Amino acid sequence: MTAPSRGTPPGPPTPNVGIPEQLASEMSMPEQHEYLRKKFSRRKVLASSFATAGTVGGIGLLAGSSGSAHGEGASASRPLAAPAAPVKVDGKLVAPFGRHLAFGADPKTQMRVSWQVPFAVKSPYLRVGLKPWELSQKVEAEVRDLHTPSLSKKLPAVEQYYLHAALDGLKPGTTYYYGVGHDGFDPASPERMATIGSFRTAPAKAEKFVFTAFGDQGVSYDALANDQLILGQNPSFHLHAGDICYADSTGHGKESDTYDARVWDTFLAQTESVAKSVPWMVTTGNHDMEAWYSPNGYGGQSARWSLPENGFDASSAPGVYSFTYGNVGVVALDANDVSYEIPANKGYTDGKQTAWLDKRLAALRADDSIDFIVVFFHHCMYSTATHASDGGVRDAWLELFTKHQVDLVINGHNHVYERTDAIKGGEVGKPVPVGATTDPTRDGIVYVTAGGAGKDLYSFGPGVKDSYEGNVDDRDSILSFHWTKLRLPDPDTVEWSRVRYTGFSFLAVEVTAGASPKLTVSALAESGERVDHFEVVRGRSGQ
Repeated sequence: MTAPSRGTPPGPPTPNVGIPEQLASEMSMPEQHEYLRKKFSRRKVLASSFATAGTVGGIGLLAGSSGSAHGEGASASRPLAAPAAPVKVDGKLVAPFGRHLAFGADPKTQMRVSWQVPFAVKSPYLRVGLKPWELSQKVEAEVRDLHTPSLSKKLPAVEQYYLHAALDGLKPGTTYYYGVGHDGFDPASPERMATIGSFRTAPAKAEKFVFTAFGDQGVSYDALANDQLILGQNPSFHLHAGDICYADSTGHGKESDTYDARVWDTFLAQTESVAKSVPWMVTTGNHDMEAWYSPNGYGGQSARWSLPENGFDASSAPGVYSFTYGNVGVVALDANDVSYEIPANKGYTDGKQTAWLDKRLAALRADDSIDFIVVFFHHCMYSTATHASDGGVRDAWLELFTKHQVDLVINGHNHVYERTDAIKGGEVGKPVPVGATTDPTRDGIVYVTAGGAGKDLYSFGPGVKDSYEGNVDDRDSILSFHWTKLRLPDPDTVEWSRVRYTGFSFLAVEVTAGASPKLTVSALAESGERVDHFEVVRGRSGQ
């Protein structure tokens, strides 16, 4: 059914109602936001910004579900006036854009569809069905509005409108077709048929599939090229290891960072060609700590994305969650919580994320249906490029990864491709040259930095050459460093840097189930050329 209209929105509060000047001077931007949010309740803010739907509804073949409003406004380092009244535009002239999918906690039965509109609309909804010409079932959309004030003389205040629909009770291994719309824009009408998208739920039983991964994408021709190559892999899902769009171009997680919210509009439009059909599973990097939104700079993340809410606290840490697809358990972590290098959010979970991780890894490893555990997060546990390795993630999580025999770890942060040998106890457990096979139960864990998604590339240290498939330049050791608690670089001489490639690239992982399960991990360059590959098996002899 469609969402009820709320009628014409009342005018905004008077401009002189804000924070007293003296009080504002003593508050950070997130603190100001919390003050304003309590003073003007979310119900009033939504009423003054929208005439549209609120919670997500269920539909016939889908079990009913409900969503909570996550959009959180921004605040500046001065008293804020309330947002101006939204521009009113005929709904038939407003085209949705930036569609992106994400799994719920159970990819077999749950999908989350998110999109954006440039203006406030009435009664937004999603149509869904088993055929593109039969989208008779409707789901009301949840609105998460995001206000960003003018943060400098060069930047205007920005109003962004994100819409979300939760689909539960889906059939496993089934292709669904969907369209998004609102009053005046019906995706099922003949003139809108070109806007129909599709997705496929996870199979009921494990079977062969492919997933892709990278970090540090941003907006660029190279980012777009990687997206198109990813689409060609026909992945079941994609993992984005943080630093998503770089609207915050500074990345310190501080109010002094340079920030332009409009970059998100460009990014979501860029990514739509893939993310409208491939679940785009993101986590948070240092450039995703947008200090103008509370809590913890993640209010914008919560407004734009609908991710599984099975972490330790989805409201404060949206980038921490897990899901199972076939015979693979996937865990997303927020490394900002433990980073020594960039400590803006260090310790914000008070150890709760790490405690949750221990329990989650134990549950996944105890599940007989799961062969492999893949963990992804932003800051590198092992890398030799510009940012090198973060001792904070090692101190917090390395012991747990070893204890629960994680099979593959994927990071971003360094804008290169770098892959380690199997590491056990901080040392090389087994060399893993290009094309080799490794067994985590015996050899240790392979760590992959896949940060060449599209942002400006980094380099390796002086005299350190690339070494990849067809261009191998093995080195006995490389001089690098890791970040310490004192936020100082501590020099290392490392022997585990096996493959290095300073080009745009991404990971493609083919997962095989059955009697001989394996992960076939490949790194593909922007040209489509393979620059690395290796296999991960468990409990049998490697090559």
